[in-house]
Formats: sequence, C-alpha cells, structure tokens
Amino acid sequence: MKAPIFDSQGNKKSDIELPEIFNTQIREDLAQKFFEISKSPQPYSAYIEAGRRHSASGTISHRRHEWKGHYGRGISRAPRKVMWRRGTQFMWVGAEVSSARGGRRAHAPELKQHFPRMNKKEIQLAMQSAFASTASPKFITSRYSSLSNTAHIPIPAVLDSLPSKTKALKQMLEKIYGNLDLIFKNKVQRTGLGKRRSRRYKSNAGALIITSDNEKVKLKGLDIKKLSNVEISDLYPLGRITLYTKKALDELSKDKKESKK
Repeated sequence: MKAPIFDSQGNKKSDIELPEIFNTQIREDLAQKFFEISKSPQPYSAYIEAGRRHSASGTISHRRHEWKGHYGRGISRAPRKVMWRRGTQFMWVGAEVSSARGGRRAHAPELKQHFPRMNKKEIQLAMQSAFASTASPKFITSRYSSLSNTAHIPIPAVLDSLPSKTKALKQMLEKIYGNLDLIFKNKVQRTGLGKRRSRRYKSNAGALIITSDNEKVKLKGLDIKKLSNVEISDLYPLGRITLYTKKALDELSKDKKESKK
C-alpha cells in the first residue's frame, strides 16, 4: 500500500510505501473491547467517614457510679453524642448508627472495582487495527457521514515536514484536502437545554497528526501526538482522518519488526 508525501507547502512530492502495520486485518471487536477497557472507571461508593464524624464512639456504659453512664436512665446502649450538660445531667442524641439521624448507611456500596483485562497480543492487535483503519476508505466513510466518496482525500497523508506556524499549516491542509470542516476542530454552541447542563459547546474531533518522538511541534487547531503517546481513544471510532510524518512512519515500521522478533 502506498501513500502520497506532501511538503510543507502542500505540494505532492512522491509516493511512499506504507509499513506492514497498515496491511493488518482490522479487528473492530478487539478495538472496541480495548477502548472500553481503557476508559478510566468511575468509583462508586460511600465516603469512608460518612455518618461517623461524631464525638459518639462505641456504646455508653451502664455501670453504677460511672461518669457519663446510663445506669438507671432507662435508655439503650446505642452510641450518643452530648448536646448540652448541666452538672451530671446530659442531653443525649443518638449518632453513628444507621437508625440515628445523620448516621451511617446500613448497607452502603463498597468500593470493589473489578477491572476487565485483555491479553497483550489482543491489545497489540487492537492498536494495529486502529492504525490500519486510518488507511481504510471503508472505515473513514463509515465514521464521517458527510463523506460519501474518499477519492479526493489522500488516505493516509504523509508529511515530509510540518510548518512552524498554524496559519501555514492551515494553508497546507487546505491545499491537500480542500475542505477544512472535517480537518480542523469546529466549536459551536449547543442548542436546547444542554447549555444549562455544563455542556454549552460541542466540537468535532478534527484530524490527528502523528509525529515521531524526536519531533517537537506546537500548533493549534487539531490534535498532534507523538507516536509513543497515541492511545486507542485517539483513533476510536475507527477510521479517523490521520496524517503521519515521514519519521513517524519509520518508527512504526521499526516497532512492527521488533514485535515480530
């Protein structure tokens, strides 16, 4: 499989043979499984000190002549906190126990997280499938509903070098793709009640530029990630429009050879 190489001006220089990873059979089921596993789980449980932050601890003594004891008062041994005191006279209010006001929950949810696991080979195949989907017109058209035909889009595009300014990058991508609606992030205000519920704005993902670990790029308007920092969430759903630098492809081919060994 070949892909076109573009210079920093957006002009096509030549074609390059893509690494073998792009010929991987795309396993959408493994990619979806790895994406669900990679999500950070939200812990759900009660606060460990909820209902237990009172001065009442344990049961109160019923022995005779015991200071602050309950002997002869006809009350239970439930933990109680003192509201006021007049000499040896105390005003008690039950606390801590689940039947008392402000006490702990009887059966609060416990923090038991069972993280699903995947085999290393499955994770490796899921990431390879995600990279291979960036060179598949079938997955790209299924992800972007506005794209009915990908003949005018280089899949994937390889950049010989990146410009240092965002304006130059925009001009380069406009020359390569023509329409920048899917390439750059487009932030719009949401309609309806969502504006009141902490989601006033929504935006598309935009294109992804993958660079090598040695390249230092600071540009705005789209996601730029080093090859070692790319995660499944950056490429899922499968078929994201992705641009690679030539050095990133060289690292991809090396990683594929090392994994075979």
